[in-house]
Amino acid sequence: MPSQPLVSIITPSFNQASFLEQTLLSVLEQDYPIIEYWVIDGGSTDNSLEIIKKYEPRLAGWVSEKDRGQADGVNKGFAKATGEIIGWLNSDDLYYPGAIASAVEAFRQHPDASFVFSDVESIDEHGNAFNLMRYGDWKLADLMTFKIIGQPGVFLRREVMEQAGYLDLNYNYLLDVQLWLRMAAIAEPQHIPDKVWAAARMHSDAKNIAHAKEFGEEAFRIARWLGEDQRFYPLSAKIFNQIWAGAHRLNAFYLVEAGQYKPALRSYAKMLHLSPSAAQGTFKRMGFAVLGALGVQNIHERYSQWRLQCYQKKQKQEDDND
Repeated sequence: MPSQPLVSIITPSFNQASFLEQTLLSVLEQDYPIIEYWVIDGGSTDNSLEIIKKYEPRLAGWVSEKDRGQADGVNKGFAKATGEIIGWLNSDDLYYPGAIASAVEAFRQHPDASFVFSDVESIDEHGNAFNLMRYGDWKLADLMTFKIIGQPGVFLRREVMEQAGYLDLNYNYLLDVQLWLRMAAIAEPQHIPDKVWAAARMHSDAKNIAHAKEFGEEAFRIARWLGEDQRFYPLSAKIFNQIWAGAHRLNAFYLVEAGQYKPALRSYAKMLHLSPSAAQGTFKRMGFAVLGALGVQNIHERYSQWRLQCYQKKQKQEDDND
């Protein structure tokens, strides 16, 4: 890979004009000199096209046409991309300054990585940060047990992605997870510690909020697929219980987000039965689910406010120390 490889960025979009311009600028204002930026619109009926046309001279290209969902839109972008490194940034998420240059440097330092990823900050619809999603040096076995990586913080080696294949159109919610797994089966990924390349925006129309309960259904489908696909054997047999415990943990997480506390507790119980160690890092959320099942009012709002206050306090302490 040359010292300054071409980086292709893909942004799929559909009726998200309220966030789209911020997303575009977060890419176009990067300091890395060689970026190819494609915007793939799914036939928006709001003023998204006006925004896209405003920045058309700075784009490699764009299309606006009906598609078969997000996976189809992203795949169109993948097919157009010619860069050796590919980033996929949804139209409500953001790159932070210096993200692309840092990702290129990460590939230089880890020439065998299938993809590299950083931690990802959560922001609300107004752009206020309220949580930092921290990851670890996760490899194939970790991803198979549903340790989830924030998609905006991932940059892909195009050569490995082409070998693994594009997004599977049969997935609508964990489409990125399934792609990471196929790529990690070819070559291990690399986490870049102490870096935050991107922000994932949480708002009422985001899939992880609007369709929270569907995520678990796809997690169970992926768990079955892992047990059937020969690319993951014999590891899939060795960690069978951990795979299914991870699927139940993910299902419970999103059931809590959807306010379905009793079903979430049932899924947590199955998780604990399959692999008690899968509970690590989930105790606060499990307690949250218990309180919700007991009928504590406005528990979701209280938890969100508490988490925001804790995060802001921590950020202030870090700023004061600097």
